[in-house]
Amino acid sequence: MAKVVGVRFRNVGKMYYFDPKDYNIKRGDHVIVETARGMEYGRVVMDPKEVGEKELVHPLKEVIRPATQEDQERESRNREKEKEALKICRQKIREHKLDMKLIDAEYTFDNNKVLFYFTADGRIDFRMLVKDLASIFKTRIELRQIGVRDETKILGGIGICGRGLCCHTYLTDFVPVSIKMAKEQNLSLNQTKISGVCGRLMCCLKYEQDTYEELNKKLPSTGDQVTLPDGSLGTVHSVNVLRQLVMVVTEENDEKEITEYPVGDLKFRPRRKKAKGQEKAEGNEPKEAKGNVEKKGDSKKHDRDSGSKKRANR
Repeated sequence: MAKVVGVRFRNVGKMYYFDPKDYNIKRGDHVIVETARGMEYGRVVMDPKEVGEKELVHPLKEVIRPATQEDQERESRNREKEKEALKICRQKIREHKLDMKLIDAEYTFDNNKVLFYFTADGRIDFRMLVKDLASIFKTRIELRQIGVRDETKILGGIGICGRGLCCHTYLTDFVPVSIKMAKEQNLSLNQTKISGVCGRLMCCLKYEQDTYEELNKKLPSTGDQVTLPDGSLGTVHSVNVLRQLVMVVTEENDEKEITEYPVGDLKFRPRRKKAKGQEKAEGNEPKEAKGNVEKKGDSKKHDRDSGSKKRANR
């Protein structure tokens, strides 16, 4: 067991573990820590606690010191410098006629590096751009290509629900989302209705998925034959997952009728588990329907160590 504190470097960035040493640190405090990128200014989001060795990535780095007033002023100056760096970089991109969209700029706390985040359809040869920027800023320059979901996470916006985007307000990690989730929740498969601002499937499809999976287990599938309370047979026309109701088509005197029954009043075979090969085939979404499956080149803006665990120390 080791005593650690959780530190985050941006509002919805990943949390990292650090050794608090003998400092009296609590949630909400700001601290100076050493990371793979150098000294950085972070906010404590988890009070000191004991964690197992399996949750740590060694060596566990230490908190250098609680942030002072001078450190806070320096961090504020860096944020102002980032705005100017964005303007300069956009100008240089136009001069070099590069097909790339600049999203954000970030200074490390000790000013030994400036990171620029951009999106592009393909690979970009930005070597000359880096040389120009290095001559202007007199420090190390890093250009990092990110995906459309990361772009949306950084810029933020309003979702179709009328609230701030989940990824920009509280989601620290992107969860895998597939078109199968929309099918199980009886949602329209119209891309414009189930896609988020980023153009990928909405992350919120995952929120109720476990509930829908559990409820769907108790229901027959559309087209299945069921036995009605009076012993006659009927065919399932549709189901209401949340209310656990089944619309059944029956035929009497060459006339068809549709009647609604609670699922508990019907007898039917429970849904069979699909074979692995069949599940895999169903999971193959059309190219335009693919959801929030992160591309190989996608990287979250504030992931300091690409190989770190979900909650790793720096």
